[in-house]
Amino acid sequence: MTLKKKSLSEQIAIVTGGGTGIGRAFTEALASAGARVVIASRRAETLQRAADELNAHIGVERVYPHAFDVRDLAQTEALVRSVVERWGTIDVLVNNSGLAVPEMVEAITEEGWDTVMETNLRGAMRLVRACLPHMVKNDFGDIINVSSQAGKHGYADVPSYCASKFGLLGFAEAVRDHVRKAGANVRVFNFCPGLVDVEHTAATDEPRPGSVHVSNMARTLMYALSLDRDVVLEDINIYSR
Repeated sequence: MTLKKKSLSEQIAIVTGGGTGIGRAFTEALASAGARVVIASRRAETLQRAADELNAHIGVERVYPHAFDVRDLAQTEALVRSVVERWGTIDVLVNNSGLAVPEMVEAITEEGWDTVMETNLRGAMRLVRACLPHMVKNDFGDIINVSSQAGKHGYADVPSYCASKFGLLGFAEAVRDHVRKAGANVRVFNFCPGLVDVEHTAATDEPRPGSVHVSNMARTLMYALSLDRDVVLEDINIYSR
């Protein structure tokens, strides 16, 4: 069976947390390759500044800011609805928004635990749930989840973060099994980076010792997306040696 293909210049992407760090690097790579990218997070000013800078750098408008809170169901559904109403499709979803609340196990607070889970796990679930039907309908889609090495190894100072990132990988496995059984032309990629330097992000910057430059994350994303449609990289481990 020949699976449907689309040039990146024809694709529409949503990148959560797309105004800074890893998300911005993903956005720049996608937009530079021709995709239209909606960057979404709570910080409207940061999003607008990133969109203005990236569009100026590319020389054409391909990055569009959309302020929303990934923890808010209504705002999440409104984001997806606005993208579909404008372009008729969602081809790439990058679940990049995430946070950590440092708390030792015996000091975990209900508020801290809930904040992390609502952002890192429930937020990603809601976006997948909202976007996947459009991908299946249009017979094309890629879902990229930014997990972490903390999704594979537990760390005593961030137990809720570890639990959320382990959970994200488990959820992604379920989604992958779902689209496989449905015969859908949808791939699911999980990025599991170690430390990534989200402050020294200019092309000429040296990352902090032990950290990966965000450009490596972006190049890995573009490589994964370039693979044949019947090829999926499952968990992509990337970290500094």
